[in-house]
Amino acid sequence: TLEGGLILIENVGNLVCPAAFDLGEHHKVAILSVTEGEDKPIKYPDMFHAADLLLLNKIDLLPYLDFDVDKCIDYARRVHPGIEVLQLSARDGTGMAGWLDWLQNGLNQVAEVSVGASPAA
Repeated sequence: TLEGGLILIENVGNLVCPAAFDLGEHHKVAILSVTEGEDKPIKYPDMFHAADLLLLNKIDLLPYLDFDVDKCIDYARRVHPGIEVLQLSARDGTGMAGWLDWLQNGLNQVAEVSVGASPAA
């Protein structure tokens, strides 16, 4: 269970648009399904450059696809060397604990900053 407030804003499939806008968010996450191809970080660099985290999703389908995980991560890190990567499958639960931990850590960081902020004069 996550503690703290959380708002998720999803783009509607256009990997180019949302990266350019400041929505007041604390983190940006790029979700890439393995069915989309490992070249997406190179084809749509703005989204991956702006993201703090790459969620590589649907990894349960890897045995059925010609998808090179290492190449995809390499492409993402060419665009953004510091990007974190989590691999997960919502179908079988792989990586979900790590995703929830990442979210909770982000919420904790925001709470620490909020508590440490001085009140407006």
